[in-house]
Amino acid sequence: MRWSDFSKLVKMRLTLLVVFSASISFLIGSKVNGQIIWGDWLILIAGGFLVTSAANCFNEIIEKDLDKLMRRTMDRPIPSGHMTTGQALIIGMLMAIFGVVLLGKLNPTAGYLSIFSILLYAFVYTPMKRKSAVAVFVGAIPGALPPLIGYVAAHPKIDEIALILFGIQFVWQFPHFWAIAWVLNDDYKLAGFRLLPSGKRDAVSAVFAFASTVILLPVSLMPTYYGYGGYYVGGISLLISLVFLYQGTMLMLKQDIKSAKSLMYGSFLYLPVVQLMFLFDFIGKVK
Repeated sequence: MRWSDFSKLVKMRLTLLVVFSASISFLIGSKVNGQIIWGDWLILIAGGFLVTSAANCFNEIIEKDLDKLMRRTMDRPIPSGHMTTGQALIIGMLMAIFGVVLLGKLNPTAGYLSIFSILLYAFVYTPMKRKSAVAVFVGAIPGALPPLIGYVAAHPKIDEIALILFGIQFVWQFPHFWAIAWVLNDDYKLAGFRLLPSGKRDAVSAVFAFASTVILLPVSLMPTYYGYGGYYVGGISLLISLVFLYQGTMLMLKQDIKSAKSLMYGSFLYLPVVQLMFLFDFIGKVK
């Protein structure tokens, strides 16, 4: 198996972003406990990578016939013939088992949440994408679980901080996914995916995307509001949220692909910046 095929099978860029958010949350949870165990951090990264890769692998197995229809996915290993469904299934099962075991060793709750994440993403969200735009809401749940898993892997309690980390990533996914769906709508239509709120590029979908950036602004300020972050995370989160809000406004006003791309690229920057600022500011407060 070629590295390029494995990378496409597990959706490497997406997987690394997910692992990054989980690793940041692990460090925050560790600071709540008063100590960072770096060996456990590496286990979290390995387990998170395997679990996320497994979920993406199962997603591609289920959608193998649909991937053949879309230009951006037809070169994935299964539709391109570089890998059989059976080979992908074995790889996915092994990654899922070892990933869950690693996370479960850190904390049983982290292991259970990882199982739930795989099942919800691969076997509920994936088939729902062709039936209803509600799939974006369903998909946002497993999409927001990585920071929760990372936090409880270090601090075995789902507390206020854990819910804030979950909430930020949950709300962030709506402008993120709707921007991507706007840009790739022509390709998605070939496979019958219905990810835009109205099912097409129009004012309704643009307003939903804009509204999600409005909601994200106060959500991103929760670390400061509840006293877990200071003015640094509050100021940076406010600034980047206003930029994100502007990008959402432009999409609502112009309703074009260029504006959607701007919002999409903004979403790639938004999440790591807010999470890193939360971490740095939180570490400063607990010293």
